Amino acid sequence: MRVFITGASGHVGSALVPELLHNGHQVLGLARSDESAQLLTSWGAEVVRGDLDDLDRLRAAAGAADGVVHLAFRHDAMMAGDLAAAAESDLAALQAIGDVLAGTDKPLVSTSGTGMLAGVVHDRVATEEDYDPNGGYRIDAENFVVDLAGKGVRSSVLRLPPITHSRLDHHGFAPALISFARSNGFSAYIGDGTNRWSSVHTLDAARLYRLALESAPAGSRLHAVQDEGIEFRVIAEAIGRGTGLPARSVSAEEAAQYLGFLSRFATMDIPTSAARTSELLGWQPTHPDLLADLAEGFYFQENQTEN
Repeated sequence: MRVFITGASGHVGSALVPELLHNGHQVLGLARSDESAQLLTSWGAEVVRGDLDDLDRLRAAAGAADGVVHLAFRHDAMMAGDLAAAAESDLAALQAIGDVLAGTDKPLVSTSGTGMLAGVVHDRVATEEDYDPNGGYRIDAENFVVDLAGKGVRSSVLRLPPITHSRLDHHGFAPALISFARSNGFSAYIGDGTNRWSSVHTLDAARLYRLALESAPAGSRLHAVQDEGIEFRVIAEAIGRGTGLPARSVSAEEAAQYLGFLSRFATMDIPTSAARTSELLGWQPTHPDLLADLAEGFYFQENQTEN
């Protein structure tokens, strides 16, 4: 299959491109910079120069492919607090791709987050059947992709947990928490820190993207989850051990001061199951879990190396 990937040189993309190539697929990767283009070429992928806002380029690349995986997101806008701009760019890109794929029965695998369920699931483990019909931040994009199943697209949405971890993770929530801990002089959690986050290893997530591309039924919602729920305080304590700093509770009012853009997410309690995904696609995580990766120490080195 000839696969067009947005975000191809990013965190998950840097695992997915080799995963696809090693399993007999061809890859067209979207690259914003010369550095990203050179990286994709070194892996054996073809390069499509452009960015997420270049809708004509997205349409052309999607039309030339047998399938699409959408990983790119305006993380710069999100980290700056402009969630609306990040979400609008994401939805516009998916609409452009969806227009081209409509009526072709080609696969489109898009990306969402298990955290999007925090507003609709309470006091239980979230499942793939859960969704928010009312829309909202990133939820509009997820629902749009699922609805493409009724327009002749074999669409699926892969929800990533708050932390997708590995030696490939340089800009995700785990590095951000470590950076905040070093800046603060302690590793922060909010209140008693018993709220739970799920996680997955990058390489396991990449394999699930490939399986979804190859065989996920149209309209599927999938969960790339290994750890169903780790208490945030436990994560903060592991980061404290890695940095040699204490873990400390802060109040909800102090959260923005000590956790920056993550304060919006740090109180989420959203334990999440991937049981249906495993049953549907035969996917089972095989790589180390989050606490094992944090204990390895590579997250706390100045220069991380790839797996």
